[in-house]
Amino acid sequence: MSKILIRGAKVLGGEPQDVLIDGETIAEVGTGLSAEGAQVIEADGKILLPGLVDLHTHLREPGREDSETVLTGTKAAAVGGFTAVHAMANTFPVADTAGVVEQVWRLGKESGYCDVQPVGAVTVGLEGKKLAELGAMHDSAAGVRVFSDDGKCVDDAVIMRRALEYVKAFDGVVAQHAQEPRLTEGAQMNEGIVSAELGLGGWPAVAEESIIARDVLLAAHVGSRVHICHLSTAGSVELVRWAKSKGWNVTAEVTPHHLLLTDELVRSYNPVYKVNPPLRTEADVLALREALADGTIDCVATDHAPHPHEDKDCEWGAAAMGMVGLETALSVVQHTMVDSGLLDWAGVADRMSFRPARIGRLEGHGRPVSAGEPANLTLLDSAYRGEVDPAGFASRSRNTPYEGRELPGRVTHTFLRGRATVVDGKLA
Repeated sequence: MSKILIRGAKVLGGEPQDVLIDGETIAEVGTGLSAEGAQVIEADGKILLPGLVDLHTHLREPGREDSETVLTGTKAAAVGGFTAVHAMANTFPVADTAGVVEQVWRLGKESGYCDVQPVGAVTVGLEGKKLAELGAMHDSAAGVRVFSDDGKCVDDAVIMRRALEYVKAFDGVVAQHAQEPRLTEGAQMNEGIVSAELGLGGWPAVAEESIIARDVLLAAHVGSRVHICHLSTAGSVELVRWAKSKGWNVTAEVTPHHLLLTDELVRSYNPVYKVNPPLRTEADVLALREALADGTIDCVATDHAPHPHEDKDCEWGAAAMGMVGLETALSVVQHTMVDSGLLDWAGVADRMSFRPARIGRLEGHGRPVSAGEPANLTLLDSAYRGEVDPAGFASRSRNTPYEGRELPGRVTHTFLRGRATVVDGKLA
């Protein structure tokens, strides 16, 4: 197996060190390291992080390969510094059986750019009426531990309770898309001043918060784990903070776009800003940043939602909801959290690698950068500044809200178990 010596990298933003990779493992971390025959990468003070882990990625395969495939999605993930992603279940057919999750898992193995951990559907066909084969999906080769009807809310309290009870048997977690459907019928954007002025149907904060309140109570009642997907309001933050103060097993994620963008952008009527949950207010954005900084929100998850050109290049009301995010996530987090002083790089490693891997019970990822650990690593040039150009994306889709925006940071190298998937910012 080959040896790679990364020289002079700031491990988790600390003092420059050398990291020696031998085969699939980190062999040594220190200063003044050398290794005969090793390939040397001069890091020159770049930031070295554990490989990033995304709890919330839409890879679209099977069924919507016009938007993304497991191959193109994992290429995008590698370019963004990710070594593992959780593939959501809203495919065609839905990933609600052992057969479909194993298909996605095997496609991930074949792609080789990052590990793909399928997320199983909570209910059959995402219809919210009958529990899917949770046990069979867990017992399959894919070893599913995270279940979600993301894109739809498990709004039936009895079904949600049963799912929470069921996953306890194998330490699984139900990841809830918190959206009370009756309160969001016809919703097009955040309910507030901007929606009133534009005459667009509003998506009220209480539609998210009411489901979160119910589900943290249910999780506490049955003693199970619940994870809140793409939390987006200040009120949701307070509910999660309260649940955690009770010692309940509740975790939550925030997307990069909810850390940066606000509903004021919808005034452009550009459907690239149409997303679920919707972009919220500046006050919500600031509350989300503070909650990520203090650990109330556990992790950043991209909610990478690729769509073909025709599904976004249309009038607002007809446009699909969602944004691509894998290739820009780390840059947005650097801009909103690190450059603002809210998080240091060790905090970024915690929120984008350690904690999401722990929530997903993903072995071999979210591990310290130390000797004996798997060599899943990301090298970031944090001094880089550049405009986002979707034409160069590895993703099959281009629906980014950051086109033309200057963002900091550029992943120069990604290593999956010691094998470079990205070299000098390009796919290996």
